[in-house]
Amino acid sequence: MKVRLLSLAAAAALAVAALAGVALAKGGNHLTAQLRGTNEVPAAPASNRGRVEITLNASTRKVCWDFTISKIDAPGFAAHIHKGAPGKAGPVFIPLGTKFKRQGCTTAPKSAIKAVLAKPGAFYVNVHNQKHLGGAMRGQLHVDA
Repeated sequence: MKVRLLSLAAAAALAVAALAGVALAKGGNHLTAQLRGTNEVPAAPASNRGRVEITLNASTRKVCWDFTISKIDAPGFAAHIHKGAPGKAGPVFIPLGTKFKRQGCTTAPKSAIKAVLAKPGAFYVNVHNQKHLGGAMRGQLHVDA
């Protein structure tokens, strides 16, 4: 009886570990944010809208992004990952390139990438333009489901 219970417990532990590995492969390092002008501090036009997908890899120090901008009231000139809670402006934490590009990759310190992965909701992404130097749209990061 004890051997059978131990076998069942070991099988369950292996199943949990396998599922955790699948979850990590499917999105543990893949984050998204819904970008809205009204999320900015101070707020930008509600019509400024978009989405960003961020992929982070601490071992390679790589940060990649893919923006989908539905509408923005002037062309973007920069985008960043900032440290900050919803409704609070925060410092740039990881610049997404030196000028705004819809897609791209950059490198960042492993410690910065690990911090974002550990607590994505404590960080946000925003896009800056000439009409809204502080940010034209913004969204808190979360794990992609």
